[in-house]
Amino acid sequence: MPPLDTDTDTDTDSHTDADLSRARAAVSGFRARYGGDPDGVWQAPGRVNLIGEHTDYNDGFVLPLALPHAARVAAARRDDGRLRLHSAQAAQVAEVAVDGLAPGAVEGWAVYPAAVVWALREAGFEVGGADLYVDSDVPVGAGLSSSAALECAVALAYSDLYRLELEPSRIATLAQHAENAFAGVPCGVMDQMASSCCAEGAALFLDTRDLSSRQVPLDLAAAGLVLLVVDTQVKHELADSAYAQRRAGCERSARLLGLAALRDLSSPDLESALTRLPEGELRALTRHVVTEDARVERVVALLDAGDLRGIGPLLTEGHASLRDDFAVSCVEADLVVAVANGTGALGARMTGGGFGGSVVVLAERADADRIAAAVADAFAARGWLPPRSFTAIPSAGARRIG
Repeated sequence: MPPLDTDTDTDTDSHTDADLSRARAAVSGFRARYGGDPDGVWQAPGRVNLIGEHTDYNDGFVLPLALPHAARVAAARRDDGRLRLHSAQAAQVAEVAVDGLAPGAVEGWAVYPAAVVWALREAGFEVGGADLYVDSDVPVGAGLSSSAALECAVALAYSDLYRLELEPSRIATLAQHAENAFAGVPCGVMDQMASSCCAEGAALFLDTRDLSSRQVPLDLAAAGLVLLVVDTQVKHELADSAYAQRRAGCERSARLLGLAALRDLSSPDLESALTRLPEGELRALTRHVVTEDARVERVVALLDAGDLRGIGPLLTEGHASLRDDFAVSCVEADLVVAVANGTGALGARMTGGGFGGSVVVLAERADADRIAAAVADAFAARGWLPPRSFTAIPSAGARRIG
């Protein structure tokens, strides 16, 4: 097993050098595709959620951090109302008139940037066409929000190209609306807020009801710790329909309890509230959301107190809730958690929507390679594709890089 992928530096100068290199690559790709120079290059990161899963669409709390992996967009404004889209990762090239944008008008990866332009126009912004060249290293299907990264990068590019002066949280809500209403994915706002608003060296403690937030310092290296992301490289087909089903179940529970959202059910009132719900799925969904909100607050309190190791058991507790109550884990993610914890990890849990994707593992730096190797061996023993493990370095949100 090779050492972990740690090819992203953490110091400011290295980040600047990396940004310049990636900007140059995006400019080169743009020139090759469109025959001229872009007006600029913008990027927005993927994210990993430390804790707070399936709470965002319940008006609850989340604690994501941005990854060094990002979607980069080289863009040039057009005055003819045409939107042209090209990706370094896909053969498909899309071209459409912006005044003809409507849900269902664009397919494939291009639906996400097109959705953002549509959402801007729906919100009353007088934006026109552009040439966009996309280059992303956010793993697709890994539960790391590759779509939100692309949406936020495009939204920020358009904000600059058309001088909209959009605040980061506004970029996030527009991107979420684009994904909900145009792409047809009923996601909450966490992914877009993380991509747009996270800060380097911190996790974003976000109240998804009012979008109030604060940066919680997360200096893992100083504590001798690493946060591994283990991409299982599996994505089960039922993920999209199951996500929508669970969201609908949470909303039904809230209605039956007379609440605006499950966020409004306090931990002390949980057990009595469960008796007012039908036995089975609704009780389990509700129990997860309420206990997960409480876990987020406990993790934040521990981080504020400087007890980074203390959050490990809460990660594992959160995984058990996602596995047993919310029923969104899978055998691959469960195996990663079990093997990691059995090999000395401080805690581990699936991250993202579920049914595949990635697991986060909190570990001592000295143990990280051994844990990653044990997980890889366990996958090999079952004949599964090898997982990819890398360290999650809390990174900056969306910004212009060229």
